[in-house]
Amino acid sequence: MRVTGEWIDAPEAQAVMAVLTGAGYAAYFVGGCVRNTLLGAPVGDLDVCTDARPEDTHRLFTEAGFRVVPTGIDHGTVTVIAGGTPFEITTFRKDVETDGRRAVVAFADSIEDDAHRRDFTMNALYADATGAVQDPLGGLPDLKARLVRFIDDPEARIREDYLRILRFFRFHAWYGDPDQGIDADGLAACAANSAGIETLSGERLGAEMKKLLAAPDPAPSVSSMQQAGVLNAVVPGVDSKALAPLVAFEAQAGMAPDAIRRLAALGGESVAERLRLSRAEARTLEVLREAVGSGQSPAELGYRLGADMAQSVVLLRAALLEMPLEVQDLKAAQAGAEATFPVSAKDLMPALSGPALGARLKALEADWIASGFTLTRAELLA
Repeated sequence: MRVTGEWIDAPEAQAVMAVLTGAGYAAYFVGGCVRNTLLGAPVGDLDVCTDARPEDTHRLFTEAGFRVVPTGIDHGTVTVIAGGTPFEITTFRKDVETDGRRAVVAFADSIEDDAHRRDFTMNALYADATGAVQDPLGGLPDLKARLVRFIDDPEARIREDYLRILRFFRFHAWYGDPDQGIDADGLAACAANSAGIETLSGERLGAEMKKLLAAPDPAPSVSSMQQAGVLNAVVPGVDSKALAPLVAFEAQAGMAPDAIRRLAALGGESVAERLRLSRAEARTLEVLREAVGSGQSPAELGYRLGADMAQSVVLLRAALLEMPLEVQDLKAAQAGAEATFPVSAKDLMPALSGPALGARLKALEADWIASGFTLTRAELLA
């Protein structure tokens, strides 16, 4: 079997591989670029593994005139920039010691050793410069079946890095077969080790949760997370019940997946803090949750929040209240976002000023919103 595509045929990709193989080293593309190509999915990062030690990799590419960044040289990784494209090149490794958050690694000499330290069988697929696939652990049948399965003993893989619990659900959301369901052994291992999530940083948890919730339909995976006790270990008080209808309503409204909108549907305690959301993300989450419980109409939401936020609130209300999505509410939110209040402070001056001016403007705006934005400037001033 071979992988084919523009990314592997690109001159810069072939040049990177040639530097290593020309010096007598093994070189393979590995992980996501191989997996996604075989699945027909878009390819993002380009990772290369080799038996060359990191100092040799650094020297070879420097001598060849490439820009080299020692991004993780102590752990065997250097980044090579070729034609503007970054290639992360890592020496074959094997874990020597782990504590659930970080690993002590030793360099290895074969892809078999390297494969055994990876997380899922579908990520232990390698391809040489010609695209010929190497499958040292039998991951191809799992990939074909869209089965996300831990390598070797699931609990051992998880105890090496507890973030793999979240990655298990994230990969199932993106690459798993929803009809086949989630791997039972993997699910049981995640449930048994869910307490380890407490050892992970909020930044790592937040990054994984956002990637998971950005999947086209993460609802089955998130439901499995809740059943296994994993979801509440990440954020106490969450409930996945509203996520599936929200995903359906997003499709009905033609709205793209949005991780923060979906986080709002899950609820939970201290979400922004536990997941280390950015200030902008935390503010968006707060506005969505407050607006869902407000008495503001879709039109007023559109006027005050803009079309995108208002329509997100419309979807969330329908999902959380277990009601059908009303298309007219989406249209009203759009109309509200396009409306412009026809009265300005100048219209009320000099008769009014200071707090009295502000109060009058606010009252007129409320009348105008209550009229469905139909009252004219003249009618409001009269």
